[in-house]
Amino acid sequence: MIMDKQMEKVKKQSIFAAWISLISNVLLTILKITVGVLFNSQVLIADGIHNAGDVIASAAALGSMRISSLPPDEDHPYGHGKAEVIGASVVATILLLAALYIGYHSLTALFAPIPEAHVIALIAAALSLIWKFVLYVYTIRIGRRANSKGLIATAQDHLADVYASGAAVIGIGLGLIGEMIGMPVLAYGDPVAGIIVAMLVLKLAWDMARESIDILMEKAIGSQELEALEQIVRSVEEVKRIDRIRAREHGQYIIIDLRVGVDGQMTIQQGHDVIRKIKKSILSSHPNVSEVMIHLNPWYPGADAADKDEEPVSIGGSGGTMLED
Repeated sequence: MIMDKQMEKVKKQSIFAAWISLISNVLLTILKITVGVLFNSQVLIADGIHNAGDVIASAAALGSMRISSLPPDEDHPYGHGKAEVIGASVVATILLLAALYIGYHSLTALFAPIPEAHVIALIAAALSLIWKFVLYVYTIRIGRRANSKGLIATAQDHLADVYASGAAVIGIGLGLIGEMIGMPVLAYGDPVAGIIVAMLVLKLAWDMARESIDILMEKAIGSQELEALEQIVRSVEEVKRIDRIRAREHGQYIIIDLRVGVDGQMTIQQGHDVIRKIKKSILSSHPNVSEVMIHLNPWYPGADAADKDEEPVSIGGSGGTMLED
């Protein structure tokens, strides 16, 4: 009960953080584009347009997080956890487009007339840099605590904005310094920094897209996590043998598929109790596990491995058991 309340609290914090991100992106988009137009700062206008894409990304992440929090239903018996993965894929796509846009804008700026730099534009870019960094730290902490793919994707989007705003600060700052010391060529530091930022954002987009694809393709969890789960199952004294153990991410949570050998002389009730014991042991140490499907195979003294040609004998049905306490 306490664990459920903690998880519910973390979910509410995640939704709140997503709302903060969405509102912040709307305000920063208005600020950057307004200041950029008023003071003819092309780099700030470009950053503002990039931020407009972030509004769509934040909205997609928020929507997917709300959907993923819905309970299982008849059409989605395993829940809606993958909605966040789809939302993360949308964010990755927007980051990819933003990287291409920043890169294109930076390359064309190398061959365009040098724009006049303004202190107000520098202040706006610096404010964006600081606010986006604060948002990144805030959202990544909550996202990792809740194992929320959507919020982690939003945090990565904030990090990309930190890079972009940093490039704007460098570019505008170099332009101002160049005007003061009579070296206008320093203003070209902005497009050069923009090209570097485009490459960094492109890498972020690739990493996010690859993780989302892995989850959608039912990739197994890491070997260390799997070994930890195996040790928990082996700690149950009634388990004589582990014939198969599989685990995969389903958005915020993990689904486990077990096939274990127990004493072949057990009654159905005894086997049922063993399944509950295994599940309780796993859930007590891994609250991010949502479903444990367990097949029981008969084990007899002297048996070392399961017969590969033998169909598993399941307690409670032909498809294994999924117990709810």
